[in-house]
Amino acid sequence: MADVQQILESALRDADLGWESPEPGSYVVTLPGTKKLSTTLSLRLGNHSLSLNAFVIRHPEENEAAVHRWLLERNLKLYGVGYAVDPLGDVYLTGKLPLSAVTPDELDRLMGSVLEAADGAFNTLLEMGFASAIRKEYEWRVSRGESTRNLEAFSHLTQPSK
Repeated sequence: MADVQQILESALRDADLGWESPEPGSYVVTLPGTKKLSTTLSLRLGNHSLSLNAFVIRHPEENEAAVHRWLLERNLKLYGVGYAVDPLGDVYLTGKLPLSAVTPDELDRLMGSVLEAADGAFNTLLEMGFASAIRKEYEWRVSRGESTRNLEAFSHLTQPSK
């Protein structure tokens, strides 16, 4: 396991990512995003495998069945990870890799897959599961004269139809 630990730490350093190891064999990595500010990826070395877990969104407030269907259909296209739902209904990405398959290239592919699945899908998931909350947030900000800049991606939900 020590050699896998060295491969993992070297790959994280080479990728120039923020990370920490709160305990031996456990890593918390910050993947920078464009739609989602960042995605926190947890990596855990076990006796036989490397497990990964990343939070995507909290439990959808609306259209839960449609969100879950979208996630399941999207799982068919993902590499090395899949969407999962915890007992609270929050959405995560999970994956497992045998220790013998841990290489810098494979770690790069998996982190890219996590980033695309969390960051690339973020606005779609928010729109599907939180459209009403987005509209309320927009109205609240406008009523207070506050910036709505980070809601621009959802302008089709917040602007009157023409």
